Amino acid sequence: MTQQQPPSRIDLSGSWQLSSIDGEIRTAIMLPGDVHTALHRASLIPDPYFGRNEEKVQWVAQREWAVERSFALQEVEGDWYLDVDYLDTVASVYVNGFLALEADNSFRRYRPDVSSMLKSGDNIIRVVFASNPAVGAERQKQQPFYIPYSTGNSPIPDGNMLRKPQCHFGWDWNIAIAPFGLYGTIALQKLETARIEHVVTRQTHNNDGSVDLTVTASLFAKHAGIAQVYFDLDGERVRLDVGVKGETTVNHLFHIDKPRLWWPSGSGEQALYALSVELADEVATKQIGLRTIELITTPDAAGSRFAFKVNGREIFCRGANWIPADALFSLSSPEKTEDLLQSAKVANMNMIRVWGGGFYEQDHFYDLCDRLGLMVWQDFMFACNLYPSTEDFLENVAIEVDYQVRRLSSHPSIALWCGDNELVGALTWFEESRKDRDRYLVSYDRLNRTIEQAVKKALPGALWWPSSPASGYLDFGDAWHADGSGDMHYWSVWHENKSFDNYRSVRPRFCSEFGFQSYTSLPVIKTYAEEKDMNVASPVMELHQKNAGGNERIAGTMFRYFRFPKDFPNFVYLSQIQQGLAIKTAVEYWRSLKPHCMGTIYWQLNDTWPVASWSSLDYGGRWKAMHYLVKRFFQPVAVAAIPSEDGKTIRFSLVNDMLADVSVDLSISLLSMTGERRHLKDVQAVCSPDAAVTAATIDVAEIGEGTLLAWRFTASNGMGGEGHHVNGTYKTLELEPATLTVTHEYVEASGAVDINVTAKGLALFVMIESETDGKYSDNAFDLAAGESRRVTFTPAHQLERGKLPDFRIYDLHSCQSAD
Repeated sequence: MTQQQPPSRIDLSGSWQLSSIDGEIRTAIMLPGDVHTALHRASLIPDPYFGRNEEKVQWVAQREWAVERSFALQEVEGDWYLDVDYLDTVASVYVNGFLALEADNSFRRYRPDVSSMLKSGDNIIRVVFASNPAVGAERQKQQPFYIPYSTGNSPIPDGNMLRKPQCHFGWDWNIAIAPFGLYGTIALQKLETARIEHVVTRQTHNNDGSVDLTVTASLFAKHAGIAQVYFDLDGERVRLDVGVKGETTVNHLFHIDKPRLWWPSGSGEQALYALSVELADEVATKQIGLRTIELITTPDAAGSRFAFKVNGREIFCRGANWIPADALFSLSSPEKTEDLLQSAKVANMNMIRVWGGGFYEQDHFYDLCDRLGLMVWQDFMFACNLYPSTEDFLENVAIEVDYQVRRLSSHPSIALWCGDNELVGALTWFEESRKDRDRYLVSYDRLNRTIEQAVKKALPGALWWPSSPASGYLDFGDAWHADGSGDMHYWSVWHENKSFDNYRSVRPRFCSEFGFQSYTSLPVIKTYAEEKDMNVASPVMELHQKNAGGNERIAGTMFRYFRFPKDFPNFVYLSQIQQGLAIKTAVEYWRSLKPHCMGTIYWQLNDTWPVASWSSLDYGGRWKAMHYLVKRFFQPVAVAAIPSEDGKTIRFSLVNDMLADVSVDLSISLLSMTGERRHLKDVQAVCSPDAAVTAATIDVAEIGEGTLLAWRFTASNGMGGEGHHVNGTYKTLELEPATLTVTHEYVEASGAVDINVTAKGLALFVMIESETDGKYSDNAFDLAAGESRRVTFTPAHQLERGKLPDFRIYDLHSCQSAD
């Protein structure tokens, strides 16, 4: 929701003075912003992301800090209040020395009355930040019994005591520095007759195809009065005169005879309507999408379904988990967020899961998801820990949930409200909860019910799911290994070190987390590591690997599938190829089970800082090798080779997520180690809408020793693709040199670079890379002997005239060979 600023509103964002409470440190800070970035920009701390500097900045979160500024006010008559949100986290706000606010929840909006504290002329506002770790430790001591937290994820303790992003205390992919600051609105507002607290909409889709949109505006007035309220939907405008005092709700119904419906990406258009609610001195605006959404959980022979139905049509969900765009707020921006979400859409995604250990994102995030057609699975911000269930904590949570649901519920992209991430599983992770499960289960249930009740009060009829993963409502079983019902988190391949084939041992109804790590790309590694640190066992590289045993697991998997790479750059490259192969194995098999499985949301889309992780996008937005593979295996019409359980046959699965029948011409061939392509068979196949079929089956005996199975397909709707399958492991292949030649030229009209890659032999997983930031039209592709591929490189920033990037090129043979 965006707010236009009337003259009686003083925006207090901008330059403030930052100081440590002991007076030792003073510098400027820009708000919205975070303290660590301000200190780094003033050269008072080193870059936390570089080298091992994370260890050198731990003291910042242990101290108390204050930010202060003055503002002029000529007229103090009337009622004034502060408008504050995203205040992180335990903070006291003073106006001219008077305490105006004590805050302890970064997920709430605060609007304290400060009328009596103001004076004509210069005024001083001061925000004092307590040490969040110190407050967390104190609150832990006050609990009636100990509340465990995941020490593996959170090296900074007791973050579960605070309503603050849990990943700020560290995670198995995040820097652990407990950042703090103010990341949203800070303004002084005069209260005229009334102000807008919330605008919430409710849709009724009628049998005749029309839609009734009920708009509810919640107003607050300190004194009795008459407010003129204007409702406007795409130019249809109405005025209501409303008596107000205290909390007042005003309703208006818009009837839309011939609605344009909002659809997820790939299923239809993202039609949006402009809605505004206006008072004399304030306008709240929203973009509204008209659509129905259901969560299908009906019982069946395997257990029970888990499928989203939009506008009466079941949608297979293809997507990834979202974590905060940056570990430090000041280093994020709406533009960077848009780049990440655009990359999700371009890779054929239609869903993003906002994971429960970060933020309820700012309005621009959800506006983008509305426009891009990315459905949002919205977790509430509880993850991988146990939490208090004391009265004060639950009351704080209920206010948080009410605010966030009312703020976000009108976005058509919001598909589901989910209570938490992995809290049911966390009951088994700690000695205390294993010994006294009943106590901690009851405590969890109190929290979960508080969230559920607050959701349903704020938004009757909301789609609610208690936890992720969960096999069902009030089912506290093991949804990490049970695949018959609900949503599943499947981590056996990574955390239990099982083979990629193990993904085909389960048949999830909806897999909302699964992943495999890789290293971040070499140009990104160079932003935090010196040449001497370019070794996976160096202290710097180990500090930028937050998952215990992660480096060993990446290397061990290479021993399982590949010949070991010849040097560090190729180690990084190969880690990304095997990451892509892992997720490809899972997604292709689970999509082939459609409609038994109706969603694959891998872990994770993005990174918060430069680190080894499960992301398909590097910190900064570059595409890893995996993201190019994602674009292919998430294509709405896709073909995949899937071996049978006994290993004797390979079936070609044809998946169609489109609304119409699709016919496919499939050409299957064999590739020799020298890159010669020998035709095997042609197949024509048809797949009905929203279905998966077997297009062809190949006997493994037809694949001779020293050859690969390969295929290309074209679909009647214009889509197409290609792939290969190795019957065994890549390390058994006696690959010959690919002998790649690369030419490139600058395209003056577009500012892009056209790259042409030609192979004399077999080139698998050809990857082009440059220090210059940008995106490639294709990458991580295969070439047979004599084949070429034209790739367009679009730089993130305009290139200097006459100065083209230096492109590095990788392929599987050169990666593993000393030639």
